[in-house]
Amino acid sequence: MSEHTRQLTAFLADLAYEDVPEAVLARTEDLFLDWLGSALASQGSHPIPLFERYAQKMGPASGPANILVNGSRSSAYFAALVNGASSHLVEQDDLHNSSVLHPATVVFPAVLAAAQDRGKSGRALLLAALAGYEAGIRVGEFMGRSHYRIFHTTATVGTLAAAVAVGKLLEFDQEQFVNLLGNAGTQAAGLWEFLRDAADSKQLHTAKAAADGLLAAYLTEDGLTGARNILEGEQGIAAGMSSDADPSKLSDRLGSRWALVETSFKFHASCRHTHPAADALLQLMQREGLSHEQIEQVTTRVHQSAIDVLGRVVVPQTVHQAKFSMGTVLGLIAVHGKAQLTEFHTLALTDPNVSAFREKVSMQLDPEVDGAYPARWLGRVEVTTTDGRRLAAAIDEPKGDPGNTLSRPELEDKFRRLLAFAGARSPEQADELIALVWRLRELDDLGVLA
Repeated sequence: MSEHTRQLTAFLADLAYEDVPEAVLARTEDLFLDWLGSALASQGSHPIPLFERYAQKMGPASGPANILVNGSRSSAYFAALVNGASSHLVEQDDLHNSSVLHPATVVFPAVLAAAQDRGKSGRALLLAALAGYEAGIRVGEFMGRSHYRIFHTTATVGTLAAAVAVGKLLEFDQEQFVNLLGNAGTQAAGLWEFLRDAADSKQLHTAKAAADGLLAAYLTEDGLTGARNILEGEQGIAAGMSSDADPSKLSDRLGSRWALVETSFKFHASCRHTHPAADALLQLMQREGLSHEQIEQVTTRVHQSAIDVLGRVVVPQTVHQAKFSMGTVLGLIAVHGKAQLTEFHTLALTDPNVSAFREKVSMQLDPEVDGAYPARWLGRVEVTTTDGRRLAAAIDEPKGDPGNTLSRPELEDKFRRLLAFAGARSPEQADELIALVWRLRELDDLGVLA
């Protein structure tokens, strides 16, 4: 195996709960609550019932692990599958900037299902999730920008992140982690082409990443061997899926840099590539006292990956596709002042003012913004008003980024809004779940998180 894989797997095997700073543990709890809200918010929304029906047809009639959106129980595999799909639908799950990875939607479904299956504690879940984040983020950074242009990193790298989390829960040694990466990496898949057709594949991506990561871990535990150099090998994932892989990223400051705390929360209910421009436009309109009727044109200055992902959507046909339309997101911001779940589901496709504003929005590649990406996601907008003024605004840290993060009260408010949107739980039940998550490390029975 390569030296960087050796260092990464040694770190994962040796990582102990006592090694983790309190602030990192608390942040992991924050991320878990955020993920749980995203998973429950998709209750009843297409295409999640398709995954529920598949699990019901192919899986056991009962089991140790909870399927969150319907309260049923199944095997760990099928719970991870459905929960992985459900937590990536409403576009409210977390994102790590420099890896362009949504860790929560693959790590937590796998590790919660495995923890419920094996009777593990909340402390064990937190440590395992942290391992999944630390490994997944570094593998995502290793794969480079070229990978993300074609491949959905949360699907590909997410398979390894989920596998590592479950492997840590199962207390793997270094040799097992080496085999685990090989078994997970050979399954990694997920392509962006679905965006052109408003297809449902994005939820399949995260469902499979979570479930296949768990599959890899359980089989590795039982003795299945995997490629020893799946990351850097001549026929490994970097060779097949990247042209700018940087192996040094795999072992970057292991044990001193806690990459998990760099993860951003989502404020707007849309693709993260839209958030910097949305924040900049909102700031500009508030600063200048502008209404949407006073705006003639908006130019968003963006990084290339924003163009690659968002440029596929011209006129959105579905609510989910609208979340990948820069014009629609900025239209909701301009006309209604926010782009939350309610706005997307009731206004994004039907409000003529939003549609009209969408046509005023364009994206332009900006060298400064592109140069800062993916470590920093800068927001730059230029506005031409109906009376001929040219105005600009800049945001360096969008709402939700580590330097502009959501506080626990804000995360609690977001959680309650997500559950209320779907009617997933009563207000009292939402408060009970919040209280449980805040004492996650004290829990011995994780079945109470259903």
